[in-house]
Order: sequence, then C-alpha cells, then structure tokens
Amino acid sequence: MAELAPSILSADFGRAAEAIALCRETGLRYVHLDVMDGRFVPEITFGSKMTADLRAAAGGMEMIAHLMVAEPERQVNSFCEAGADYVEVHVEATAHAHRAVQAARGAGKKGGIALNPQTPVAAVEPILGDIDILLLMSVNPGWGGQSFIEPVYAKIGNARRTIDDAGLSGKCLLEVDGGVKPENAARVAEAGADIVVAGSAVFGTADPRAAIEELKGLIQ
Repeated sequence: MAELAPSILSADFGRAAEAIALCRETGLRYVHLDVMDGRFVPEITFGSKMTADLRAAAGGMEMIAHLMVAEPERQVNSFCEAGADYVEVHVEATAHAHRAVQAARGAGKKGGIALNPQTPVAAVEPILGDIDILLLMSVNPGWGGQSFIEPVYAKIGNARRTIDDAGLSGKCLLEVDGGVKPENAARVAEAGADIVVAGSAVFGTADPRAAIEELKGLIQ
C-alpha cells in the first residue's frame, strides 16, 4: 500500500495554491514540490518563497521539497524555514549530501536523498540510517511528462530490500518520481514504493480530482 504525492510541476503555476488545495481536499497526505535551478537541471521552477506562500494551502499535508539544484546544502535551511516537511537533495549535486540531510534534521524537519536513474542504491547505503526518505528518479530529472525508465522497476525492488534488510522499514520512506501513469502506478507500488509521485498524470488531465482518485485506487 503506497501513498500518492502529486507534483505541482505539471500544474498551472498561476493557480498553484488551488492545485495544492485540491490535493488536500481529496485526503492526500503528501504533495511534492519540484525545485529546479537551471544549473543541476535545465529548467527553473520556483524557490523557497513560493514554498512558503503555498504552506497555507497545504494545511495539514506534508510538503516534500525535492531540490534539483546545484550545491543544495546552501538551500536546505531556506526550505525548512519556508515550511517544507521533507527536504530532499541529489547525491549527484553535492559532495556533502549527508551534511545537507543533517541540516534538515537539525532544523526539525526530515531529510532525504534523491538518486538519478543511473545512480545505484549503493551510493546511499553508508548513510541510509541517517535519512528519512529515499527518492528514486524514474526519469532523468528536469522536466515533466517523460516516460518511465523500465530498469528502474528492479532498482525499486533493490532499494526496498536494502531498506528492509537494514531494519529501516517505516523509518526511511521509499519514494518514486517520474513517468508514473495509471498503466504503471500499481507496478511501482508493488515493487516497493511507499510514496508514488505523479505530475502530468494528475494535473495534465482534464479532471485532476478524478485522476487523483484513480491513482489512489491503483496504488492502495
């Protein structure tokens, strides 16, 4: 059983608060915020101020800030102060991933590591016990609407076993982001994801509310 975390990357940014309010109204626990800087990835989205401005719309939902930025350790505190509940940094973007996670935890938030599709789960094993969430990218980060990279299914299973074998089930959540659609959402959940991110499959549809309900049914 997995939880759905819609990504507002595919929402109308001019109505982002409404998009998050919709997620809250459908009873979701999580919402995913994709932060891009134009350096680590080609596109630019938004920063900590927008995150702070969206906090009220999120209400009791937990906001996951996925920092697709270079030198993310410089940004962690800003997103914690803005109201993000989880702050995730890419291990490929910094030599100080553990320090960044500890900064989030030191601010009373939860820290996580994100891995690009080609980065093995082994890259995070030495600090697995010190993180609260592990994000596996199932597309190359940088823009929405991409197709799921098939070999990542096996990687999800590997990460699930690694977490469970370390006795960290429930302590380190496993999140999957990229290319999730109704036709593969159940498989992602069955492979071992705790949180399934969907962007265009929700906000790229004519009826986001119905899309949320469909995806919830598939992964739960």
